[in-house]
Amino acid sequence: MGIRKLGYVGLDVTDVDAWTDLLGRTLGIGVTTVKFGAGEVALAELDAFKYRLALHPSLQDAPRELGWIVDTPRELDRLSRRLDDAGYAVEDGSAEETELRGATRLRWFTDPAGHRVELATGEAKVRTGVARPAGSAPGATGLGHFVLASPHLAELRELYESVLEFKLTDYRAPGLFFLRCNAAHHSIALAHAETTSIHHLELEHGSIDDVGRSYDRAKANGAPISISLGRHMNDKAISFYVRNPSGFHLEIGCGGIEVGDDWVPHDFGVSDVWGHHHAEANPFASPPP
Repeated sequence: MGIRKLGYVGLDVTDVDAWTDLLGRTLGIGVTTVKFGAGEVALAELDAFKYRLALHPSLQDAPRELGWIVDTPRELDRLSRRLDDAGYAVEDGSAEETELRGATRLRWFTDPAGHRVELATGEAKVRTGVARPAGSAPGATGLGHFVLASPHLAELRELYESVLEFKLTDYRAPGLFFLRCNAAHHSIALAHAETTSIHHLELEHGSIDDVGRSYDRAKANGAPISISLGRHMNDKAISFYVRNPSGFHLEIGCGGIEVGDDWVPHDFGVSDVWGHHHAEANPFASPPP
């Protein structure tokens, strides 16, 4: 009970067209535009539900909200009390925000790194199938996880593990921690960094063939592949990464393992079984022996 999964991510972006081109032409993800407030927002359709990624036109590139789905209204109230007891000011989302999310109830607070974190109940299923650009089916199947780097690592771990009740799956010295809220290996990873940023957001694909087709399209379309195809050591996922128009990475992956309550957290040592060669320096590279 409690938080069930990562539901959606909202971003303020300076170039919606570049994002839409990357998602559609390269990654095979359909995007629709809806009215929101005085403007519009582009919604990426990853599965049968309303959206998983929202792109808000802005003068700066920055995370707008990180949304978690909560099992029941009772659990939302319980987690709200835990947040209040821990010193977080919990607010209700507006009616317009709740409707956009496809939620029945919505609350939010600000995390130690300054991000708006939302807790929502309900998900609106608005389609029976996802419209894909030509040649891209079946494509993405959902939203997997994100990695948040920040100098406030200790406070973020306290929030997610002690207050929001995530479980530690594994870690790598000196400061990278993978946390789960369901059977998936992780829904969030927390890392130490001198400045706060989202390192990457992962888009789940149904098979290695889907990942491979996206990899071929990315190379053919000249997308900036920032980390080559490879397999992670800890969750065993096969993936590659592209640098998105807002400057951080999108991971295109499949095949991550699931873990049970008998899982024992451990240091998984090296980052990859094979591949995942970085175009730039890896901020989470394994320390030298």
